[in-house]
Amino acid sequence: MSGLVKKFMMAGTAVLLASLGTGSAIAQAEGQSGAPDAAQAGGKANGEAVSADTFNIPDNIVILSSANPDMRRATARVNGTIITGTDVEQRVALILAANETQKVPEEEMKRLRLQVLRNLIDETLQIQEAEALKIPVTADEVDATYQRLAGQRFKRSSGDMQGYLKSIGSSVASLKRQIEGEMAWERVLRRNVAPFINVSASEVNELYQRMQAARGKAEYRIAEIYLSATDANREQVKANGDKIVEQLRQGGSFIAYARQFSEASTAAVGGDLGWIKLEQLQNPQLETIAQGLSAGQLVGPVQIPGGYSILYLVDKRQVGMADPRDAVMSLKQISLDFPAGTKPDQARARAAQFSKVVEGIHGCGEAEAASASIGATVVQNDQVPVRSLPEALQPLLLNLNVGQVTPPFGSLEEGVRVLMLCGRDDPQEAAGPDPQQLQSQIEEERVNKRAQRYLRDLRRDAVIEYN
Repeated sequence: MSGLVKKFMMAGTAVLLASLGTGSAIAQAEGQSGAPDAAQAGGKANGEAVSADTFNIPDNIVILSSANPDMRRATARVNGTIITGTDVEQRVALILAANETQKVPEEEMKRLRLQVLRNLIDETLQIQEAEALKIPVTADEVDATYQRLAGQRFKRSSGDMQGYLKSIGSSVASLKRQIEGEMAWERVLRRNVAPFINVSASEVNELYQRMQAARGKAEYRIAEIYLSATDANREQVKANGDKIVEQLRQGGSFIAYARQFSEASTAAVGGDLGWIKLEQLQNPQLETIAQGLSAGQLVGPVQIPGGYSILYLVDKRQVGMADPRDAVMSLKQISLDFPAGTKPDQARARAAQFSKVVEGIHGCGEAEAASASIGATVVQNDQVPVRSLPEALQPLLLNLNVGQVTPPFGSLEEGVRVLMLCGRDDPQEAAGPDPQQLQSQIEEERVNKRAQRYLRDLRRDAVIEYN
């Protein structure tokens, strides 16, 4: 399994909010302009004039520490609500932690900060819209979701979670603001969009019949990052997409990048479109590209109407058919370690002896005795899903009969080993979605499309001042 696949399957901080339920508001950013400092020359304190001379400050001063990290400086005002530089930095820290990234090139950091600022602006608009509709998310609701996230995902108490967030350069307030934004937007869509989505029984039945006719054909699980573009900014958006793809190829989490950069509504679930047929992409160019991908492959940015798309093929299967990789196997691992200082020639000789011995084992019952004769060890596991194994081993194991072993694999550092098949439970044939599930999928897709238009309208009507 590729590193990108593993990171996709392990949801990061930014995306877990969607799976746990979202929550509400963070305290408003500090930094509103207040009264002038009473110590300013010519100012007043308790009604008396105050002079800078009162403090006897020397001319040649030396700053003994860095600026206060809690200092809030306005980066943008969204309909009067302030977004500070600290808000941006703390959200960036959450992204880096989700990507398990320590060092990022300065150019990449600048781009990331700009994108995070755009996300925070959208978040603010979503929260404001919920408040305008008199369906705001309460602090108690945010706190409940935060507590659930801390306990279920991070296995931490509230106090430990606070310490963890501080250690990565973020804060409880930053995470709670993200929770609030997602909960508020979900509430807005449920109020102003979902009730007006209609899916007829004939549409559902027609799709269901087509799916039954397509039984045995390929079905794809695809994740997307969508970046909107106009004629004025097309080159800039394309360059931004190229950089995202470069970071993903270096092992970045697709989920985290989709959550922060994608402008599609699937951003809330890390860009995951779920299992679909290629026709559902509704773009012949993307259909052709996706059809040629193998599981774990990434492509893009691909120019499409309205912007660019980055696609990642998580997996593919046959519609309504059981996938052999869903089999659960009983395996024995026979391994032989090489002592420290073993030379390559000695390791090859030991590996050849090991191979000869394991090839002569007749069934799993002989594995322990034969292994002990050459100093090898045996570990058994009766519940190993084929999908959990490295991709290179999956086809080898699926072609084995009970009692047979894989070819030896390993290295000078890790030793040599084989896997012996001792049993196998094949998956049941998949039934596929029923009409009710199909109706829910169609409704969700239509809500997502209208949600994109809704947010565009909010941006268009907003009063946004940048610092």
